[in-house]
This record gives sequence, structure tokens and C-alpha cells, in this order.
Amino acid sequence: MYSIKDYFHEKAEESRHNETAAYLMFITGCIFFVGGVLITVSRTTNPGWFIFFPYNPRPDPTSILGLALTLSGMALLVYGIVVGIYYSRKRSWYMQELSRAYFFVKASVNNKRAHERTKS
Repeated sequence: MYSIKDYFHEKAEESRHNETAAYLMFITGCIFFVGGVLITVSRTTNPGWFIFFPYNPRPDPTSILGLALTLSGMALLVYGIVVGIYYSRKRSWYMQELSRAYFFVKASVNNKRAHERTKS
């Protein structure tokens, strides 16, 4: 039999795992972003700038690699933070519901014991 406590416990573990994966995605985004910026800056004497992304306007394979790493790194950074916060909040909700379920079970056991004492 699968109780509500087991369900909330399992969902909290799943959210914890997803949160860890999101933070690893954030770290991967940091590495990609820094790598892309370093490739672009090291291979170009005067890079063009789009907001704060350096790019090389020449059609060179290293400039395309640098731009791709920079943009994908920024996307992973943002997505990792957003998803990490989402799963963190979801896990806290599951943990609150799990504590309510434990409180409900404990209260029902105490009521049952009190009822048995009054019978005898």
C-alpha cells in the first residue's frame, strides 16, 4: 500500500534530484560562458560587442565557436537558476505537506490511544 507520506517523501526526493541537476546545469553554463568569452577575446584583437557578449564579425570557425559557447552558456545560466528555484520551492511545498501528513497521523494515533484508555 502506498501512503500519502510515502508519496510526498518520494516527490520531495525527486524535486531534490531535479534541483541538483538544475544547479549542475548552471555550473555548466558558467563554464561554457567563460570559455566562449575567452575564445572570442583571445582570438580577436578588437571584438564587436552585443550588449556584453563579445563576438568576432569575421566568418572564422573559432569566432563561431566562441559565440555559440557564449550564447549557450548564458542560456544555461539563466535556465539553471530559474529551474533550480522552481524545484526548490516545489520541494519546500512537498516538505510542508509531508510534515502535515506526519502531524495528522500522529494526532490520529494519539486520539486512538486516548479513546482506548477511556473504554477500559
